[in-house]
Amino acid sequence: MPTYRGSCHCGRVTFEVDGDIRGVIECNCSLCRRKGALWHAATEEQLRITSGEAELGLYQFGTMKAKHYFCQQCG
Repeated sequence: MPTYRGSCHCGRVTFEVDGDIRGVIECNCSLCRRKGALWHAATEEQLRITSGEAELGLYQFGTMKAKHYFCQQCG
């Protein structure tokens, strides 16, 4: 299984995710819709925050079940 590395726009938050990414979906929450963000499901075991965890904010809406994390500096 490949490992992908990524970061937020400003680079404060970096992460790795293990998985075979064959497709993504558009999130319909107001935050992601405004930013044009795409979403790919990952389990907690597949996703690792490698730096900047303290920079993360939490956004929830509707049923408050889904947890959307974002960089508080760049969104």
